[in-house]
Amino acid sequence: MRRYSQSRWSRRSGSKRRGSTLIEVMLAVVLMAVTALGLIAGQVWSAREARAMAMREHAAWIADSVAETMREPSAGDSAIRQWSVHAAALLPQGQASVADSGGVSFARVTWASVRDMPGADDVIDKPESCGGVDVPAGSSCVALAFAK
Repeated sequence: MRRYSQSRWSRRSGSKRRGSTLIEVMLAVVLMAVTALGLIAGQVWSAREARAMAMREHAAWIADSVAETMREPSAGDSAIRQWSVHAAALLPQGQASVADSGGVSFARVTWASVRDMPGADDVIDKPESCGGVDVPAGSSCVALAFAK
């Protein structure tokens, strides 16, 4: 009789284990799903930041080229128009310009911020203005000071 009650007891504990195993599997699946969503969100953020950085890099390259071109005495409006065409080709609604402010010149490149890019308030090191000119909302700017 003891033998029968022991096997009966072991059957009951086995059925309880099966039920708790199902709950454990469900919790593991939920945990893995949440972790996967976090990893996907991190990858999307990283891709967005890489795209924004590529645009800033293109703008800085164009601003540097404009500054180098404008240091030559023979440079004029045609050089600025040429680099503005390059800015429009590489950046959304890109424009290149040169402004003088108090003896210092600024090569400025502006472009329309892409909708899925970080907002102006999300950028930590954003300057107050872009070469002495405030940037309108929805636009980004890179300014490079140079002496003629």
